[in-house]
Amino acid sequence: MAIRLIVQDPDPVLRERAVVVTKFNANLHKLLRDMAETMYDADGVGLAAPQVGISKRVIVVDVGDDHGLIEMVNPEIIESEGEQLGPEGCLSIAKISGDVNRAQRIKLRGQDRNGVTFEMEATDFLARAFQHEVDHLNGVLFTDIAVSIYDTASRPPRNESE
Repeated sequence: MAIRLIVQDPDPVLRERAVVVTKFNANLHKLLRDMAETMYDADGVGLAAPQVGISKRVIVVDVGDDHGLIEMVNPEIIESEGEQLGPEGCLSIAKISGDVNRAQRIKLRGQDRNGVTFEMEATDFLARAFQHEVDHLNGVLFTDIAVSIYDTASRPPRNESE
C-alpha cells in the first residue's frame, strides 16, 4: 500500500469523464488499497480515482458510520429523492468550502473489486459523500454546483465531504 499524491484543481484530470473499469485484477486492488490509505491519511471521507491522477471510475467512501470503508467500481446513481443543503469541501480544492444541494436519499449500482455487481442505498451524509465522489468521476467539482462558496478559515464547515 502507498499514500498517493492528491492532485489539486485546476489539474485537467479533475475535469475529465473517467473511464469505465473493465479489468478487475491486482492493479485495481492495489489502486483501491492505495486510495483508502490516501483518504485516511488526508482525513477525508471519500476519494475518487481522478483525485490521485487516475482517470478510472473508482471511488472509496468512509463517513465513519457502521458501513465502514465502501469501495465501488463503475458507480452510478440509479435513484434519488429529497433534498439536503449542506457544507462540502474537497481534498483537491484547498481552503475552500461551500454549501451544496444534494439528494437526501440515493440508490447506487456498482461493482466490487472483483467485478460483482451490487446495489446499495444511502441517506443523509453518506448520500452526500457518494454524490460528491460520483461527480468527480464526471469531471464535476463541488465548486461548480455550490450555492455559496467560502474560505474555510472564515467559516469552518460541518461534516465536510471530501
